[in-house]
Amino acid sequence: MLYQGTTNFFKGKSGQTLFKLLVRYIVWGGMIVVTFFPNITFLIAKSVGIIDNINAVILTGFLLIFLMIFKLLSAIERLEQGVSELTRKEALKEIEK
Repeated sequence: MLYQGTTNFFKGKSGQTLFKLLVRYIVWGGMIVVTFFPNITFLIAKSVGIIDNINAVILTGFLLIFLMIFKLLSAIERLEQGVSELTRKEALKEIEK
């Protein structure tokens, strides 16, 4: 995901903005930190007030929700670009008449 986001940003594909790239790095970087240092979730859980080992479920749910929102935002941006392009073409046709 980090590689794909970085290449899309530098190639200028799929409406990738600097904000999206930074959010992607923060979320996936957080997942990498949790992978290498799993005890950090217990510290975070204790500070938030979660006592049981439900951390994995919460993190997995968070990751899945993030992916769904990200995909939806990308689809909406593509639709907006398509509508804008279609509107421009129709406007140019009316001008030519």
